[in-house]
Amino acid sequence: MSTVSNDGVSLYYHQEGESEDEGKPVVFVPEAGLGGWSWGWQHAALTGPHETVVWDLRGTGRSDVPPGPYSMETLVNDLEAILVAVDARNAHLVGAGLGGAVALAAARESTRVATLSVLCTAARGDAFDLEPLLASPDDRAALRESLEAGLSAGFRESQPEVLEGIVDWRADGDATRAGWKAQLAALEGFDARDWLVEVTQPARVIHGTVDALVSSEASRELASGLPRGEFVPLEGAGHLVGIERSRTVNDRLLGFLEERSGADR
Repeated sequence: MSTVSNDGVSLYYHQEGESEDEGKPVVFVPEAGLGGWSWGWQHAALTGPHETVVWDLRGTGRSDVPPGPYSMETLVNDLEAILVAVDARNAHLVGAGLGGAVALAAARESTRVATLSVLCTAARGDAFDLEPLLASPDDRAALRESLEAGLSAGFRESQPEVLEGIVDWRADGDATRAGWKAQLAALEGFDARDWLVEVTQPARVIHGTVDALVSSEASRELASGLPRGEFVPLEGAGHLVGIERSRTVNDRLLGFLEERSGADR
């Protein structure tokens, strides 16, 4: 198990694979409360063509759970510690929800960010309503029920076996109530609209059109405010779009990174 310390807090990460794009790993930044399992679909697809890094936010899973609340600045500093630990000179950040907001703020502050891909993310904290997705990992019934907020009805009805697997993973790796409450505090007062013009990296904003936790209009607003932003709606998908439409999201991410690699050559 690999860990790095930031201000005395131990952060778990897993680094895997090699790529020709040395020093430019794909670093996944998870949604509030969700463990590294939530990137399993993307991790499997991108590892090989790219070096990948999955980590747990402070407050989640195998990382420490210091008392909250956590600020956005603290979470961005945690991400910077991960980038330094894996010697990422120019990382491709992929974030979801709160993790997308952290990645967005890091892209503004850090010199180590090459591209930005965010899923179901907004430029302002009041556009997020994430609490319905979160539940205590020792309450399987609540974990299962909370997936109604994160996944579309069509997906839940057609993929019941996947739901049970997700409940297992959440029970094993998600944050406790104290952890995700502390993480959600980072979104209080968060408003990137005035400084989006400073995020000049190529950026792709992917969003499910039936997301019940972050509106697609808020995500579209984010994309339009980024100088090099592109909005990619996925019709009929919910908040956990990387799970529901994993193949499409993976194709979009791989294509985006391939385009950037070509542009850099």
